[in-house]
Amino acid sequence: MKLIVFDVDGTLVDSQDYIVEAQRRAFETLGLVAPSREKSLSIVGLSLDEAFRVLTDGDGPIKQLSQAYRDAWTVMRHEPAFQDALYPGAAHSVETLAADADVKLGIATGKSMKGVHHLFEKTGWEKLFSTIQTSDDNPSKPAPDMLLRALRETGTDARDAVMIGDTSFDMAMARAAGLTAIGCTWGYHAHADLVAAGAQHIVADFPALLELLTQGL
Repeated sequence: MKLIVFDVDGTLVDSQDYIVEAQRRAFETLGLVAPSREKSLSIVGLSLDEAFRVLTDGDGPIKQLSQAYRDAWTVMRHEPAFQDALYPGAAHSVETLAADADVKLGIATGKSMKGVHHLFEKTGWEKLFSTIQTSDDNPSKPAPDMLLRALRETGTDARDAVMIGDTSFDMAMARAAGLTAIGCTWGYHAHADLVAAGAQHIVADFPALLELLTQGL
């Protein structure tokens, strides 16, 4: 049995405009200057508190910014301009892998469980994933806790599991937990950063990812 774990933002979902705008609104709510777009996207994958700790260089109202971000996200879900979309090929790949009796799927994300449920409402994926790890119940990436818990919940050995993500945090987390690390270049961190963080395979699109997974690593 192989466990295939996906990150969400920047891997399955193209949410960059959503994330940047929600951050901007959070900083604006507290009368602070928002970071650049580049810096905003550099922290995608971290839990909210850790993300805002990085964005404020450890010297800011972390909890207040996190709550303001959640509030902005809730409002923006109802704004047509900010409907985050799946990357091309994501739905086909997830559904193809889920149909394989020898595969279990998982999620490891810096999003909250509420955010994952919102994704499932849009995609109908709620029955396809055997384990869902979020920032609600785990330390932030790159700590290995999300993946170690996913392994326990599915009864899978780390040697039979892979982590797919678009950030250096995902790659470092995978290596720390003993999983094979697969970096995708359509997300928010550069190819070189993924390799430096320990990516063992790099893919440029979902067809290439599906071929890699179905032909065996």
